[in-house]
Amino acid sequence: MRKLLGPAIFVFVFALFALPATSSAQIAVGISVHIGPPALPVYTQPPCPVEGYMWIPGYWGWRTEGYYWVPGVWVAPPRVGVFWTPGYWGFAGGLYGWHAGYWGPHVGFYGGINYGFGYGGVGFVGGRWGAGGFVYNTAVMNVNTTVVHNTYVDRTVINNTTVNNNRYSFNGQGGVTAQPNVAEQAAARENHFQPTSSQLAHEQTARADNNQLASVNHGRPANVAMDSVNGRRYNQQGRIANGVSSGQLTAGETKNLEGREAGLNKEIHNDRTANGGSLTPQERRQVNQQQNNLSKSIYNDKHNANTATYGNNEVGQRRNNQQQRIANGIRSGQMSPSEAAKTEGHEQNINHQIAADRQANGGKLTPAEKKNINKQQNSASKQIYKEKHNEKTAPK
Repeated sequence: MRKLLGPAIFVFVFALFALPATSSAQIAVGISVHIGPPALPVYTQPPCPVEGYMWIPGYWGWRTEGYYWVPGVWVAPPRVGVFWTPGYWGFAGGLYGWHAGYWGPHVGFYGGINYGFGYGGVGFVGGRWGAGGFVYNTAVMNVNTTVVHNTYVDRTVINNTTVNNNRYSFNGQGGVTAQPNVAEQAAARENHFQPTSSQLAHEQTARADNNQLASVNHGRPANVAMDSVNGRRYNQQGRIANGVSSGQLTAGETKNLEGREAGLNKEIHNDRTANGGSLTPQERRQVNQQQNNLSKSIYNDKHNANTATYGNNEVGQRRNNQQQRIANGIRSGQMSPSEAAKTEGHEQNINHQIAADRQANGGKLTPAEKKNINKQQNSASKQIYKEKHNEKTAPK
């Protein structure tokens, strides 16, 4: 982040919500502040949840208390044939100004910022419109081909020279110094469409969440990407996966959390089955309350004194590797909560066995015990692979 140049200025040139449905020019600067935005966080793109959705990269927004992260999200475009031009921060005249994103026939200038997932700084290479709708380039987009069938693979669009190693989040001095090219200038003069109501609601939700503030999360927000607007279950799974990967969640804690997630998923499924595929307002409130309780439990388990420590040895490294594979399965959706709970239960039993053996042998494992533990881990490894490659995935 650039140094603080003075008191923050929070200026609305005009309200985004007052914009007309269409505009013939790129949206002007809407916010100007003296503080530069944090670096872009590194995150994994969730799989596209349904045919036709398009990816909106995450970005830093601003409110009185400072920058907050708006998670990347899959959304339905306002109409066929349009693309999203991401918003960007630009530094000029001592101020950082926000240039809001928009929909249009072509992708315009977005500051040269490498947002990833098809937005490498110029244009968009993540897909195209075809006769059957939007077609996804799986070389750069995370698409579950069992759900989305309009796909192609074009790896020639991957340009390693556009890698944003510094994760610059703004255009101008100290950041990306790109200028609009001819095609981007032409796109700026086309007919544009403002963000959809879902996008605006998504931004407002992030804005109201203090945990998304950079001053709270130190530029590393817990909720960085979602598979859909209000995709809370995906968000919870991402937080659990991060806890598993970092060791903040033990195998036992993960088993309990994922067991509760599995129970909630079953409840949602049964309620929808009984109501023609939807939830009643009362059921939605009840589910939201249960998710609030789960969210608190995830936070408490990740910040208590229990951590997964395996030691710098062969047995410890094997256990850590298993946890990373489980975390990846949870994060990608390849493992459902019930599968993750079962797998972590297996790992918990192995951990108990290792602790008991070491306690009985003065802190060490005998060769026979190591051999037995390795055999159990081989079995757990096969289970992880099977559950990550079967047809079961985390529900949306």
